[in-house]
Amino acid sequence: MLEVEAKVRKWGRSFGVVIPKEKIREEGIKENEIIKLLIAKKTNVLKETFGTLKFKRTTQEILDESDREDWDE
Repeated sequence: MLEVEAKVRKWGRSFGVVIPKEKIREEGIKENEIIKLLIAKKTNVLKETFGTLKFKRTTQEILDESDREDWDE
């Protein structure tokens, strides 16, 4: 399996992806050969997860509870 970062470009009324020549050689892909592409949009993981975690209690309630717990076990 091959992993390549490529830029999507306008190609007539469609879009196209150019696969680098060295990767084509590496995989032995020939002209008119059918290949399968797995598409994953490049994203910022921190940006995706920031703010998605929701608590049922406020931060202050959680801190107050931790203060009440006995940590001298």
